[in-house]
Amino acid sequence: MNNRAQVTLLLLAAASGAVDALAFTALGTVFAGVMTGNLVLLGISAGQGSMAEVAGPLYALGGYVAGAAAAALVCRTGKEGGTWGGVWPGAVVAWLCAQCGLLGAVAVIGAALDGRPGGAWQTVLLVVAAVAMGGQSAAMVAAGAGAAPTTYFTGTLTTLVTGTVEGTDRHAGQFWVAARLTAVVGGAACAVGVHESAAPWGFVPPAVLTACAVACQKPAQRLRRAVTRAAGNPFQAARDETH
Repeated sequence: MNNRAQVTLLLLAAASGAVDALAFTALGTVFAGVMTGNLVLLGISAGQGSMAEVAGPLYALGGYVAGAAAAALVCRTGKEGGTWGGVWPGAVVAWLCAQCGLLGAVAVIGAALDGRPGGAWQTVLLVVAAVAMGGQSAAMVAAGAGAAPTTYFTGTLTTLVTGTVEGTDRHAGQFWVAARLTAVVGGAACAVGVHESAAPWGFVPPAVLTACAVACQKPAQRLRRAVTRAAGNPFQAARDETH
């Protein structure tokens, strides 16, 4: 996996941390991307007999499943193209563009509500954020070996620890794994810090981070390459592939 893909993963990991931090602090103390946490919250609510607390985790779970299913449908045609030079299949990048739209909508609505959504709007924003995170997870699966998980990190932490103990992937590989874990913390801290200091802008960081991830994949270059191929100029297409 080259540096372009690794940087994209860092940005998506930071966006994931930002979304989950905002979901927990501003959208009902549930998670938009960490479904293990939501399943545990469901168990806690059931064990305490507090059925009123079940709704939030269920809404998040439903949104996540819907987003994962939608992304799987969008990205399934892109698996055949594989990953070249750290650039993911066009269908994967297309989904990330859609995710930008979803998180952008959350940012706009959050700003209109002065950064403190309540009632039905809180639920709507939670579900939309969960759809975005479920889709991001499924898109990373579709990207195959050129990507890695960006919404759940227990396995990532385990890989870092075991790799360090066993002495494998000591250099670049372990660096990027540690960087993704740091990005989650940084994204969460950034989003909460912005929300605390300027609440209407609090939901902006996830959208900006995802947009930067899309830009890192250079969708415009991919579109130009596709048009060149369609025009039947293989020499130009080959030249574009080298950049």
